[in-house]
Amino acid sequence: MGASLSNLTEGANGSSMGPGLGDIPESCVACVFLYLTPPEICNLARLNRAFRGAASSDSVWEAKLPSNYHDLLDLLPPERYQNLSKKDIFALLSRPVSFDDGNKEAWLDRITGRVCMSISAKGMAITGIEDRRYWNWIPTEESRFHVVAYLQQIWWFEVDGVVKFPFPADIYTLSFRLHLGKFSKRLGRRVSNFEHTHGWDIKPVRFELSTSDDQQASYECCLDETEHDDANGNHKRGCWIEYKVGEFIVRDSEPATEVRFSMKQIDCTHSKGGLCVDSVFIIPSDLKERKRKGILK
Repeated sequence: MGASLSNLTEGANGSSMGPGLGDIPESCVACVFLYLTPPEICNLARLNRAFRGAASSDSVWEAKLPSNYHDLLDLLPPERYQNLSKKDIFALLSRPVSFDDGNKEAWLDRITGRVCMSISAKGMAITGIEDRRYWNWIPTEESRFHVVAYLQQIWWFEVDGVVKFPFPADIYTLSFRLHLGKFSKRLGRRVSNFEHTHGWDIKPVRFELSTSDDQQASYECCLDETEHDDANGNHKRGCWIEYKVGEFIVRDSEPATEVRFSMKQIDCTHSKGGLCVDSVFIIPSDLKERKRKGILK
């Protein structure tokens, strides 16, 4: 048995007289690669010349790209992707592609090649955002956009956003990424300040989404509940929490899907404050679930 396995790992010019991996035709290797993930393909490419050749095949990487990947490329200057192989295009689109003045990003998941998106707080309409008595922009490395909106105190709280994009056919989850309390670093350690955090335990915040083909979803919750959060066993204060608004279904990338979303707490009987608004994520639903469970990184 050991001799047989040794034979399979030897190339045609190896010391063994039996067939090896180097004898497998590159076209056959490419057919196998169609069923593997991009990281698996890149790992196997190191085995021998045939595997390296198959791992660079346009036909393999074309299958890993979404059908409308050209819509993502259109967000980039042509010189960024002209004359690139499909493998290099996949690598390029696996990194965030910014648009709308850098306030939105789209990218391909490195494992599945499916489209994900994030919208910065700067890409949303926030009531009172220009008044420094209520809101401030805080630079931070904890946001992919390197800045978050921090609310000190306000009576009418409303955040609205919209994105129109040719999402590939899939089921998507939309969620808001929020943080109760103001955070900073002190002596190299992360600390949270809850001086302004109040009002989020009195009435629930209402999250909503709607699409151009009349799909709707909503969710309500109090942001400052005293019980532990089920997802990570920690109190919600001082942690980044993603609040799922709902799901929507895209059956075709054309026409482009318009998604509107909002979060509101407009009961003016009490003020609220001490909240950071980072971004909104739109992620394929089962992909998001697998990442939450740690199956995908």
